[in-house]
Amino acid sequence: MIQFDEKIYFYLLAIIPVMALAFFFLQIWKKKTQKRFADTRLLKRLAPDKSNFKSTLKLVFLLGGLAFLVLGLVNPKIGTKLETVKREGVDIVFALDVSKSMLAEDIAPNRLEKSKRIVSEIINQLASDRIGIIAYAGQAYPQLPITTDYGAAKMFLQSMNTDMLSSQGTAINAAIDLASTYYDDTQQTNRVLFIVSDGEDHSESSTINAVEKATQNGIRVYTIGVGSAKGSPIPIKRNGIVESLKKDNQGEVVITKLNENVLTEIADRGNGEYIDGSNTENAVEYIKEELNRMDKTEFEAKQFAEYKDQFQWFLAAGFLLLFLDIFVLDRKTQWLKKLNLFNEHDDEQD
Repeated sequence: MIQFDEKIYFYLLAIIPVMALAFFFLQIWKKKTQKRFADTRLLKRLAPDKSNFKSTLKLVFLLGGLAFLVLGLVNPKIGTKLETVKREGVDIVFALDVSKSMLAEDIAPNRLEKSKRIVSEIINQLASDRIGIIAYAGQAYPQLPITTDYGAAKMFLQSMNTDMLSSQGTAINAAIDLASTYYDDTQQTNRVLFIVSDGEDHSESSTINAVEKATQNGIRVYTIGVGSAKGSPIPIKRNGIVESLKKDNQGEVVITKLNENVLTEIADRGNGEYIDGSNTENAVEYIKEELNRMDKTEFEAKQFAEYKDQFQWFLAAGFLLLFLDIFVLDRKTQWLKKLNLFNEHDDEQD
């Protein structure tokens, strides 16, 4: 397992392609200038020991040295030991609606981005709970299994979008059924499911049955409503520019609205609560208090420990390459020249 202490220094690597391009254009300019001064054969006689590839080799040493120095500043760390630790917490699954209606912009910037922000802020408040993520629209898709790796959870969360599932619609029942398979029956932890949605459900009767089955398995179902009762059209964008609005079969613009009644009924039947997601701070604070009131169950989790700094190896390699760059001259290496590996005349060797 590798960790990076100062990831911000990765931006310094952008210097390398810039320097490589500058070198490339400099070589082109040099050749054009030399041709205006004299022809190629004359230049070789005037500077017979001028190497054609040493300048490129020096650039490789320079750029390689800089790259290793930047990696040294980032300070990679390697976990040298995998150990099992005891932790106490709750098993939490987040089911995010990724149907097209989540593109509505009645909540800025849109419902999906608002949902992702709420879940991300909830994760920031957790300490030792295990979390999983599900994406659903017309069907449910496992995005991340139960884990204590919050960094990975945020990475998967940010990658979610409305194009990840080909089956459109909103089947909350499929998300609940899939979430029920996430929990480990051998460890009797408190089980919580957060459904983050605008409440549009195309299978309400099946959803109620799924909720009742989930509660029988000890799962508490909370719902977080994202959207407005007034509603909003669904923009269809290309490269960030709105091209049109989604229309129904009759050619009328579709207005999608937050359905609080559906979400409230799901939460009531699931022994949970409906939470208004319009205010992120209030929603996260309420959820934090709810989770803190729940009994924590001890479970085992594997994690890497004893991370050791590796920056010294990269700094050493960087300084070595820069040191070599200083001592590599632009003229031909005499002992290589004497070998005449390619059986060339002296004035054509490099």
